[in-house]
Amino acid sequence: MTAKILLIEDDDATAAYIAKGLGEAGFTVDRADNGRDGLFLASDGSFDAIVLDRMLPAMEGMAVLGALRAAGIATPVLILSALGTPEDRVRGLTSGADDYLVKPFTFAELLARLNLLLRRAGGGGPAPVTKLMVGELEMDLLARKVRRAGRAIELQPREFRLLEYLMRHADQVVTRTMLLEGVWDYHFDPGTNVIDVHISRLRKKIDEGARPMLHTVRGAGYRLSMES
Repeated sequence: MTAKILLIEDDDATAAYIAKGLGEAGFTVDRADNGRDGLFLASDGSFDAIVLDRMLPAMEGMAVLGALRAAGIATPVLILSALGTPEDRVRGLTSGADDYLVKPFTFAELLARLNLLLRRAGGGGPAPVTKLMVGELEMDLLARKVRRAGRAIELQPREFRLLEYLMRHADQVVTRTMLLEGVWDYHFDPGTNVIDVHISRLRKKIDEGARPMLHTVRGAGYRLSMES
């Protein structure tokens, strides 16, 4: 049975990134962009887990959490917040949250923590995706390591995120707009060659001395594939 997640997050880019990743991992996701609507949706107890931002319009995240627990709703809650001091985390956990993840975050860690909450609650959910494979290219999302045919490839954080996106869309043409939104969280074209620079660096690292995998599709975008 597919797990149903409620995402209460006011930042559109962050919400789109999380919802897309969870959808690809097999979850059903509903989103509220403010605390009041989030509390209304969460109050029926139909969700398997809740991802809750703290700094929300209309009703602050801790108030949402307090209202849920006061109403006897025990749905597992993962707080996702830029407030990351030890005091912030302790307050969140002692107020009824089941886990606390600080922004900025990696989607792999969010997914792993969410799956752990679901297993604890007996909600099942899809098995966590911890490795991606495209041909002889392997990415370990938890260890943050990449290998091709056994050769270790050192990547910078943005290069890792770029390759992760390409691997999740293997054998598909990925447009520049998709990369700007999915990797850089831009919802506009900044008018720079940032994509070209990172693609060039990534291509040198993963294709060095081997059959090319990262292809430029003229006039369309890029494709990661073992096929030419």
